[in-house]
Amino acid sequence: MNFPTHIVSAGGIVEDGQGNILLVKTQHDGWVYPGGITEVGENLIDGVIREIKEESGIDATVVQLISIISNTGIPKWHDGITDVPTKVMFDFVCKCEGGTLTTSDETSDCKWIPKESVLDWITLPSIRFRYQAYLDFSGSVNYISYVTDEESELDVHLQRNV
Repeated sequence: MNFPTHIVSAGGIVEDGQGNILLVKTQHDGWVYPGGITEVGENLIDGVIREIKEESGIDATVVQLISIISNTGIPKWHDGITDVPTKVMFDFVCKCEGGTLTTSDETSDCKWIPKESVLDWITLPSIRFRYQAYLDFSGSVNYISYVTDEESELDVHLQRNV
């Protein structure tokens, strides 16, 4: 039997308590909120807290799960050769607890952006869509299923509250 391969990742929309959201600038995706693939043996909450710290220098705590996202597309990695497996992503609202903004091997810049201006910075369609789900959050967790292709085009198949 062949078991399916999934990437499990977590994203953190970090609020600073003053109406700002933490964004980091990455080489391939531009401005995004911090997040990434969980490591073997790591739970989602520890993973998102680690990713936030690694990518931005900010210490955070998880406040609320807001979205579970499936990207069922199998696009090519940035090398143009490697297939990227299906992804299951969990987006959390997080609270800044301290730290100092700093870049990393994965980020070239990081900054606090007013919550209402974040969509002016994010260009990747899937991240824009996921951030909009945060803006529209009404207390019920969103389940979103979409497909992205090599050009990062977004084809939404399902969106509902669960």
